[in-house]
Amino acid sequence: MLLVVLTFSACVEEIEIDTLNENESQSALVVEAVFTNEAITQTVYLSRSSVNLDLETDTVYSPYIPLGSRPFDTVDWEIGATVTLLSESGEEFKFTEAQDGVYHSNTPFALQMGVNHTLDISRNNGQEYESDPISIQGISRVTNVYSEKTENDNGEEGIAIYVDSEPLEGNAKYFKYTYAETYKIVAPFWQNFEFELTNYDGIDDVVDYDLEVVEKETEDRICYNTVSSNTIDVFSTDGVSEGNVTKHKVRFITKDNFIIAQRYSILVQQQVQSPDANSFYKTLQSFSQSDNLFSQIQPGGIYGNVHRKDGKIENVYGYVEAVGVTEQRIFLNYEDFFPEETPPYAFNCGFETAKLFNSPTDPCPQGLLERIDIGTVTYYSDYVENLVPDANPICVGPFIFVPTICGDCTVLGSNIKPDFWVD
Repeated sequence: MLLVVLTFSACVEEIEIDTLNENESQSALVVEAVFTNEAITQTVYLSRSSVNLDLETDTVYSPYIPLGSRPFDTVDWEIGATVTLLSESGEEFKFTEAQDGVYHSNTPFALQMGVNHTLDISRNNGQEYESDPISIQGISRVTNVYSEKTENDNGEEGIAIYVDSEPLEGNAKYFKYTYAETYKIVAPFWQNFEFELTNYDGIDDVVDYDLEVVEKETEDRICYNTVSSNTIDVFSTDGVSEGNVTKHKVRFITKDNFIIAQRYSILVQQQVQSPDANSFYKTLQSFSQSDNLFSQIQPGGIYGNVHRKDGKIENVYGYVEAVGVTEQRIFLNYEDFFPEETPPYAFNCGFETAKLFNSPTDPCPQGLLERIDIGTVTYYSDYVENLVPDANPICVGPFIFVPTICGDCTVLGSNIKPDFWVD
């Protein structure tokens, strides 16, 4: 029998999914919120679980398909809700929906350790919910984030990122770790020129088009990309007398991963949790290593801390927590660890040539005009025979080009250097 375990006040009640009405089981509220001791704009995420399988984003680059044309994961966001965080001291922090399902606090605020807060939610259908009281249990200071050359359990060489910390205040024994990694991208076949195609109406009209090679006006050689962690990393020092965290591994990157090829930075955040929150994430971890697990109906017992105000039994997924956070950033260069090697680029780049357009009976590959029109190639040079030695003579065109990903770094990141970046 499939069971979902929910927490109501101080009680734990098991309910069988097949006793719920069909609409409830198909659209349970999902609440995700981590309030901190930092004076920041705090965020609450509201969505609805779905029994429908999402389409997975295809992360394998194809040089023949325009960007943005593939399926992507969808989330049923909960819109139009009223969200307020209430303090036992009488303070109210109101939230406004910044985008579908994402609610930001109207003003920045920080939670104080030991002060209870309750999250209050009113959906646009009139149903009201509240969390169990939450409070920051303790604070632990990150003393060091560092990297070492090592091997993973599969014997692969790479770079591991570790964290050390020491408790400062309160009950700092239960931890969750997250990170945001930022890496530099350099397009390997970049040129300061690009195709400019105008007056082109597709392969059925190839008479009046204009094709020029012009100097670029946008920076697309060097970019940066930031990716947040999507795994659950919880840890406890319960039973350790000093309570220090020593050499806890938060990330391992194999040496052939292109994200460390140029320059790499990671911001590691340590969150001090309550015992209940730590237990929740350990249970969640046993189901999956993905934080996106909340987008699907949960198969089994998950202890949540949000419930209906009127006492009616209803599945509410996710968790609301208060944490004490500290964080630290480091930078690293690949050559400091593997001076004689260079990891491959994100795509196997190569030079190509093609006629400007092909007739329906033409045996040659897709014409250049069509590829330029859908944005799958970028200019490299005028045609040079020795750059494409295997080209079919009847398919040769006036230009050499490369897949866009090889000459335009904005396919993989942003051309805006982050404020924190240090070269």
